[in-house]
Amino acid sequence: MSVEAPLEFVRPREPKPEWLKVRAPGSENYLRLKGIMHGLKLNTVCEDARCPNIGECWHHGTATFMILGDVCTRACAYCAVAHGRPNELDTAEPARVAEAVARMRLQYAVITSVDRDDLADGGAAIFAETISRTRARVPDCRIEVLIPDFQGLESSLRTVLDAGPDVLNHNIETVPRLYRMARSGGRYARSLELLDRSRHYRPGIATKTGIMVGLGEEHDEIVSVFDDLRRAGVSILTIGQYLRPSPKHARMTRYYHPDEFAALKRIALDKGFVHVESGPLVRSSYHAHEQADAFRASQIS
Repeated sequence: MSVEAPLEFVRPREPKPEWLKVRAPGSENYLRLKGIMHGLKLNTVCEDARCPNIGECWHHGTATFMILGDVCTRACAYCAVAHGRPNELDTAEPARVAEAVARMRLQYAVITSVDRDDLADGGAAIFAETISRTRARVPDCRIEVLIPDFQGLESSLRTVLDAGPDVLNHNIETVPRLYRMARSGGRYARSLELLDRSRHYRPGIATKTGIMVGLGEEHDEIVSVFDDLRRAGVSILTIGQYLRPSPKHARMTRYYHPDEFAALKRIALDKGFVHVESGPLVRSSYHAHEQADAFRASQIS
C-alpha cells in the first residue's frame, strides 16, 4: 500500500489554527458535573491534563476520573499533571468514584490514574476495586480503564482485567525514537507487551491505545507504530495533536492539518483497526463510548 506524504506543516510560532480553537466551558451541565466532582473530592484528567474537550464532554455528561491522587511519580515531558512525591493512598476513593458515576447517571465511565511506581502493584488493586464498586452501584454502566504500564508487572495487569472492564486502554503516546525524550520512565516495548498480554489474557475485553503527533516524529515512524499495534492485537486507536502545556514541557514541532489526521485514519483503518478516532482535538477518552460500540459490533459480526 502506498503511504501518503504529510502535508506542509504550520509552524508553532504562528497563531493557533482555527481548527484548534474551542469554546470556553461554562454550560449548566458542565458546572453541575464540576460541582459533583469537587464535592466528592475527586480528580479528573480532564482538568489536571488541561484537556481541550472538557467543555464538550462534561456538557454531555462524560468525564474521566483520575484515581490514586493527583501527583505522578514520573515526569513525562509532554504531560501537564503534577509530578513528585505522591499523596497517601486514599482507600475510600473507589467508593466515591462509584457514587459520582451514580449521581452523574453515566452510561460510560473512564477511569485512569497517575503513575504510582511507589506502590508494589502500581495501584492495580485500587483500579480493580473502583471497577467492582462502580459495577455494584451502577450495573449498566460500561467501564473503560486507561492504565499505566505497572512497570511491566503482569500480575498487576491481570488484577485489573480480572475485575472485568469493558475496555483496557494504555497509551503508546509516541514513536520509539522519541521515548527517551518524551517518556523517560516508559519503555516502548513494555507498552506493546502490556497490550499484547491483555489481548491474550482477556480477548473479550477491547484493547485500545493512543498516539500524539507533533513531537518530532516522522510519517513513516507513525505508520510503523500502527503495524506494531496491530501485531499486538490492538482494536481501537486514537490519534491527536500534542499541545505544549508550558514552556517547560517538550517542544511542539508542528501543527498537523485536519487533512493529515484524516489521511492517518484511512491508513490505520486499512491496517485493520476496528475503530480509529483521529483529529487535532482528539484525546484518549474522546467519544469513548462510540469506540466501545464499534468493538462490540465487531465481536458480533
